[in-house]
Amino acid sequence: MSEPFEAVKVSEHVYWVGAIDWGITDFHGYSTKRGSTYNAYLIVADDIILIDTVKAPFKAELLSRISSVTDPKNIRYIISNHSEMDHSGSLPGVIAEVQPETVFASPKGVEALGAHFHMDTEIVPVKDSNELKLGGLSLKCFETRMLHWPDSMITYVPEDKLLFSQDGFGMHLAASDRFADEIPESKILEEGTKYYANILLPYSPLILKLLERVAGLGVEIDVICPDHGPIWREDLGKILGLYEQWAKQEPTDKVVIVYDTMWGSTDMMARAISEGAEAEGSKVEVMSLKSHDRSEVVTELLDAGALVVGTPTINNGMFPTVADVLTYIKGLKPKNLIGAAFGSYGWSGQGSKLVNSMLEEIKVELVSEPVAAKYVPTDADLLEFRALGSTVAKRLKEVVQGGR
Repeated sequence: MSEPFEAVKVSEHVYWVGAIDWGITDFHGYSTKRGSTYNAYLIVADDIILIDTVKAPFKAELLSRISSVTDPKNIRYIISNHSEMDHSGSLPGVIAEVQPETVFASPKGVEALGAHFHMDTEIVPVKDSNELKLGGLSLKCFETRMLHWPDSMITYVPEDKLLFSQDGFGMHLAASDRFADEIPESKILEEGTKYYANILLPYSPLILKLLERVAGLGVEIDVICPDHGPIWREDLGKILGLYEQWAKQEPTDKVVIVYDTMWGSTDMMARAISEGAEAEGSKVEVMSLKSHDRSEVVTELLDAGALVVGTPTINNGMFPTVADVLTYIKGLKPKNLIGAAFGSYGWSGQGSKLVNSMLEEIKVELVSEPVAAKYVPTDADLLEFRALGSTVAKRLKEVVQGGR
């Protein structure tokens, strides 16, 4: 039967039946300028099994794609790997429409779905490492708590050597192509890095443990199906290697300078700091918050070794955009950074001191007391800011070479 939206075959038993959101530009405060996808998957075996659903407004698209393969009422089982609304928002409506025999989730997923939807439908808990014999297949379920919600679970289909990885290995990227190997590598790397930095960074220690666990299972994985972005079916070692690299957060000789400015003084300081760091051979990214959003800053920070933050003083405090980005960074819990605070002031100099305190809370190793100048910096002041850049770069080289 012809449908406006069609499924895409992924493997012998699996079809992609998700939805493409071309218009979303913000996801929990993370800029998604290239949109996103909400991936759901249909397993067609002796029985029909649906893996996850989609964001509520896209339910019709999901059902249309399913209908291009089979009548949705043929779905016998639903497995919810993650209860966040972008993957479960349409679940109550889908359940009402298809009347599945059983809906499965992790034990925490059962709790979360109950708290979200207050449904009468019984959700059956699947414990860690349990195997579901469904439709003639053996679906192995593994809890991945706090990757990135307490309910998170991944599901492996040994018959297809396929892993439904939930929010792992995903990215916010709307595209007409369903597979990573069909999309320019530069775009995949950019959006994959951004996704990890803005979503998964706080859980890096757990990701390293998960990678070790998966390797220890001795299973073969030919296809990774995430809940956002393209499907991985070639060169899986590359994305697995990147996740290990990102999770380790080993500092590189890269300095990220983040600031905002009112009348240009803090901008002059930032540029002088960058000159000092560059003169020592460090790679430098200068990021004015007038032209870069918080998610871009965190993406650059993922492979950096130093964070230097500047602010003008306003109302005895930090500039609002600077307070915003520091609060965002704090929540993502980056590791192994050195840094410093700087700024400008008129009659009250608290701004850079508050930045310094926030960097301490983020557990950045501070290489200097805050450096600040009154109103417009003189040439002598700018030499002091240049010297700060040099100090940061020299200390960073020690750290990168193992001198922490």
